[in-house]
Amino acid sequence: MSDLEKAARDAVEAADNTELTRQIAAILAAQQLLAQQQPQQSAPVQRQEFNATKWLVIGGVVVSVGLVASVFAVALAIGATCATACLLILRGLWADFQKGK
Repeated sequence: MSDLEKAARDAVEAADNTELTRQIAAILAAQQLLAQQQPQQSAPVQRQEFNATKWLVIGGVVVSVGLVASVFAVALAIGATCATACLLILRGLWADFQKGK
């Protein structure tokens, strides 16, 4: 076998290796693109269990605030009534005082 034949065979092998390397690189690039395009699966959302204590506390707070507001409204109404009666009485007294009685 001559040096020329040996060099030709080595050149053909190198060309085959280069083509094989290009194909492998193309396959790896395609796999990376597919991996990037596939949506990541998120963990399933777990539903929280019903917590009766939480809702009882919320209901108790709402009822308590409502009761306090209603007691405040009644106290305000009583105070307004007393103030009105006091002013009417004082106005009557002032009118009597002005007349000289």
